[in-house]
Amino acid sequence: MTRYPAPAKLNLFLHVVGRRADGYHLLETVFRFLDVGDELEITPRVDGAICLHAPLPGVPPEQDLCARAAILLQAHTRCRLGADIRLIKRLPLGGGLGGGSSDAATVLLALNRLWSLHRSRAELQALGLKLGADVPVFIYGQTAFAQGVGEALSPCAPAPAAYVVLTPRVHVSTPAVFSHPGLTRDTPSVKIAPLSDGARTGFFGNDRFRNDLQSVVSAQFPEVAEALVWLGRYGEARMTGSGACVFAPFADRAAAEAVFRQRPEHLNGFVADGVDQHPLIDYAG
Repeated sequence: MTRYPAPAKLNLFLHVVGRRADGYHLLETVFRFLDVGDELEITPRVDGAICLHAPLPGVPPEQDLCARAAILLQAHTRCRLGADIRLIKRLPLGGGLGGGSSDAATVLLALNRLWSLHRSRAELQALGLKLGADVPVFIYGQTAFAQGVGEALSPCAPAPAAYVVLTPRVHVSTPAVFSHPGLTRDTPSVKIAPLSDGARTGFFGNDRFRNDLQSVVSAQFPEVAEALVWLGRYGEARMTGSGACVFAPFADRAAAEAVFRQRPEHLNGFVADGVDQHPLIDYAG
């Protein structure tokens, strides 16, 4: 394989349950992968160079998560090999679908195999956390209930679903959302029994589960509010991550596609199935 998938994710719910002394927020969420996402072409080099081809416009190379992931893994393992990396970008930036984090995780997983490093999943997750709080779940490789800043992961099995995902053309700043004075930070922690009950319904149809960031973002971005209102006519609509993308679950793909076909022309998006395993789950031990 020379082209490696970097799947999108949804936060089926996202609760802010506290704040650490260092300013990081304590979260509880369920991550679920989708059968759509970015792709990366990765080829090893013998000269040790990390070469990023077709870099993202406006993103300096030193800030690019793909390059940072490769350099971090190279330094951590003292590997003398390099890589040519080309990102095929399909997911919107700043959309809450985990695109950059997923790209970084795919680089770590692919190079773990291409460089014959044989590093463990736990070791790669720890490296991924240095790049961003959402990176470890993509290395963990399965639908997960996450706690802490998003790094404490345990398996979760929500009901199967297809999703309509709408992608408003706005970029939401995650730090700005988490620093907003209107954000509540005291949602009670989810107990095991409600978590199990929620999984059976895909964490919808129950007021206990929500996205605590949604009201803050929709108040600041009319495009997000509009997408929530329109999609809410056909199902329970919710924002993923810190936005701007919103989604709603449906029993099957046909039902989701029927709703998606009715959207106004200016509402962009896609239909995707939820998947419970990362396609590169076998790339870490």
